[in-house]
Amino acid sequence: MYYGYWGLKKPPFDNVPDPTMYAECHTSMENAIAETLFSIEEGNECVAVIVGDVGLGKTLSLRIIIDSLEHDKYKIAMVTNPDISFIELLREIVGQLKGKQCEERRKINLLEIFNKILFETIDSGKKVLIFVDEANAMSPANLESLRLLTNMQDDQRNLFTLVLAGQLELARRLEHPKRANLLQRIGTFSRIDKLGTEDLIKTYVETRLSLAGGTKTIFAGDAYDFLWEYSDNGVPRLINKICKLSLKAGETNQYSLISGEVIRQIGERFRHLAGPAIQKRRPRKRVESMAAEKLIEEEMGTETVDSLVLSIEPFVDRRRNVEIHEVETVEPEVDTKTVQHVSEPVEVQEPVAQEAPVKETPESVLKAAVVAEIQKPPAETVMPQETTRALEELADKKEFVEELEILDVKVILNIPYHMVEQGRSSTHEHRLKMAGALAAQVLKKYPQVVSASEDDPISVWSDIREFVLEKLK
Repeated sequence: MYYGYWGLKKPPFDNVPDPTMYAECHTSMENAIAETLFSIEEGNECVAVIVGDVGLGKTLSLRIIIDSLEHDKYKIAMVTNPDISFIELLREIVGQLKGKQCEERRKINLLEIFNKILFETIDSGKKVLIFVDEANAMSPANLESLRLLTNMQDDQRNLFTLVLAGQLELARRLEHPKRANLLQRIGTFSRIDKLGTEDLIKTYVETRLSLAGGTKTIFAGDAYDFLWEYSDNGVPRLINKICKLSLKAGETNQYSLISGEVIRQIGERFRHLAGPAIQKRRPRKRVESMAAEKLIEEEMGTETVDSLVLSIEPFVDRRRNVEIHEVETVEPEVDTKTVQHVSEPVEVQEPVAQEAPVKETPESVLKAAVVAEIQKPPAETVMPQETTRALEELADKKEFVEELEILDVKVILNIPYHMVEQGRSSTHEHRLKMAGALAAQVLKKYPQVVSASEDDPISVWSDIREFVLEKLK
């Protein structure tokens, strides 16, 4: 192995939250660990929060905190993927606390089970601890539901401590006026920053090498100048990545020392990751299927282009601001007349050179395609025969009616039965589009849901879409 070449007993720079490789030179991280341990062991706090940017050591901090506790005094649940519904979140917590998978799916029953666990744990002389990593991924509704859980306490002390760790977005959410009830219950609020100086980076690297069994100098003095530059001034995850690849390069080339030039070459690889090689790649062409939008338009009464643009959110996900499926972009102009029905071949005309062309974005091209499809004469819009037959056969069947509570707003969701049938026999992409359009209709019908959300309405729309998607499977 590459680390054996350098006289090491194990990998020193793996990006895993291994408490045995913790380097005690990260001051802000040490403070976050100490403050959170205080809130658990002595402070009798209800909520503790750790925030920090990507790659600074939040997950490692949680692991160190858990390892530092006397486990015979606590029952611990650790949630690492909180981007789920509150019922699933509660099932995960209950399952870990009981030591077996939780089969209960009704919210009221789950709350009763959780409350019973709290009092049984207290009666046995222990305390419940709940750790939530990546808490910034939780919806505002889940944050509010977790706050309500903290109401379960007796007159003398809190029955459990909730520890939330997440990126800086979590801090912004907690500081919002609508989160005042939760913010006031936070006992300790810690922030993890970068290492901060080149000397600290050197101490960090040498400590990790020593913990891995190293006894000799491996990195030259000038290596730390480049580590400072290419690690974004002290991001531990970037330091680990660059150092690990540098050790491998040194073994491959039989170096006796890792110089600054080696660090520079490795760092440049990542700096230019999005360079010309990716920019020159031609985008894939994609045929836009309009069948789902046609179905939604006829059955749900979609009248606006904006709703249809939302229904194609799987292709341009504005909540995360990244493209999930590539959309053909042609400069300077796209002829929307060439966008045809899914059952017809798509012809892409060569662009005609014009003066002062206007650069179009993927979303604007997609919107133009939707407009063109809506404006086609009825004769050009032909629904596939199998879809027509299915609609005729299922026309007399009832619709599914679901009552939801979204941000304290009661919403009635009607899902036509034939859409459920079609969704179950369609592709995942088709189901996403149908669910997205229905979710858009809910937001249009209940504008108070959007006004009640302090976040991007797309996050609320996405939650509704996921709920509908489950019904279409």
